[in-house]
Amino acid sequence: MVSLIAGSNSAAFVLNVQIMTLRKAWPTFYSFWISSSPRDCCSACHVPFGEVSMVRDWLGIVGPVLTPPQEHPKRPVLGLECPQSEVSGARFWGFFRNLCGQPEVFFHHCFVHNLCPLLFLAPSGRNLTPAELPAKQREQLLGICDAALCRQVQLLGVRLVVGVGRLAEQRARRALAGLMPEVQVEGLLHPSPRNPQANKGWEAVAKERLNELGLLPLLLK
Repeated sequence: MVSLIAGSNSAAFVLNVQIMTLRKAWPTFYSFWISSSPRDCCSACHVPFGEVSMVRDWLGIVGPVLTPPQEHPKRPVLGLECPQSEVSGARFWGFFRNLCGQPEVFFHHCFVHNLCPLLFLAPSGRNLTPAELPAKQREQLLGICDAALCRQVQLLGVRLVVGVGRLAEQRARRALAGLMPEVQVEGLLHPSPRNPQANKGWEAVAKERLNELGLLPLLLK
């Protein structure tokens, strides 16, 4: 299983969407993908790299998403009706759609995981990443996330974990140190438009990296 880690805090009000995601991804995994970047669309539907059109039209995940008790007035939770596009998610899922053809091909060997299932917002509504939190609070938070990641990797019998982005890879190495070398941890360039390298052709970089890790033959349609 390959693992990716991503983040957003909608765990309490999107259970039906989470269950549908897990049902699509329940076979024996080889790789586990991890992302660590919370984004509004991800929090809206609680699917890692949650570009809504990809989640709904390619992954085939549907269902209502309830709103939390307290909602930021500038960041309402619209679920799968969210009109905002998420570039990282469009790149990530678009790449695997082109590579795999059908989502079942991807999920036969891979599972995508949110490292930090929390979305933090400033009073202005601006997204705050874990790296922007005070050091003590950040380490407390990520320590809990690390423990959850380790438990999930053990439960799913994962052999390969791929951190999408430097933070995800670093946290995975730290969290899974006790499981190595049985569990291999690697990294992949994050598809974020904030990353100049990703804007120069993330798909080509990702395909080359998958080939290096021996994953490409498992994902070809």
